[in-house]
Amino acid sequence: MDLEDVADELYEVPPEEFVAARTARQDEAKAEGDKALAKAIGALPKPSTAAWVCNLLVRAHREEIEGLVELGDLLRDAQQNLAGDQLKALDVQRRQLLAALTRQARAVASERGHPVSTAVATQVEETLRAAMSDPGAGEDLLTGRLTSPMSYSGMGEATGRPKLRLVPSPEPAARRERTPARKATGNDEEPAADRRRREQEERRRAAEEKRRRELAAAQEEADEATAAAQEAEAVLEEHRRATAELASRREELQARVEELADQLAEAERDAAEAATALKREERRRAGAERQAAEAAEARDAALVRVAQLSADDADG
Repeated sequence: MDLEDVADELYEVPPEEFVAARTARQDEAKAEGDKALAKAIGALPKPSTAAWVCNLLVRAHREEIEGLVELGDLLRDAQQNLAGDQLKALDVQRRQLLAALTRQARAVASERGHPVSTAVATQVEETLRAAMSDPGAGEDLLTGRLTSPMSYSGMGEATGRPKLRLVPSPEPAARRERTPARKATGNDEEPAADRRRREQEERRRAAEEKRRRELAAAQEEADEATAAAQEAEAVLEEHRRATAELASRREELQARVEELADQLAEAERDAAEAATALKREERRRAGAERQAAEAAEARDAALVRVAQLSADDADG
């Protein structure tokens, strides 16, 4: 059993299963009589959910994470020579890459039966941003053994970097005894001229490899920028179409409002005329009611007079 192998195994285990798995590996080391290894295993801290998701992402998409860390180095160099608008475009591409890797992390965790909450996803994205911004944080992420999420404030080193540094477990004495010691001889020494040529060749290859990586990264950035520009143009065209439709609709509604305003004004004039006619007719009605009442009163008086006169004639 080796501490590195045990750590790789444990930091892929879901957090809720970590303690039980660590105890099992610790018991195995004790059973084998390796107390030092058992103690080292017992010291391995349990990872947070966000750290575990990052560890899964490194295992599932290591090449992408290596590219993220390497791109961070290139961006730090490039920022010294870019103009403001270029830096803004670069920042947009950086955010797009971080968002894409965060989505991949959520997908990997979901495949393991652990949906990721928004809060955890934010911690994962902050960890990826720290790995891109701080070379040391990038190395820590690539170990796949994070115990807590990291963050980067834009100054100094990323915070939250793991304090534990794994070292190989002590080699058993029997294995050390079986390993013969190598003796240096004069024949093993490399001639100085050959060493210089080899070192020059290695530097040339390293420079060529770096150039190829930078070219590939630049091409990838250009492709992403082209895709982003095309997407932005499509969005702009959609907004133009929607703006034209809304302008046409506004003109139609404005014409309708004006039409209704004219109708309302006409109706208000008709209502005012009707009110005036109503008042005039009410005055006439009141006069007619008075005349009718007076006529009825005169009629009643006349009938009474007729009745009295008829009674007097009958008596005479």
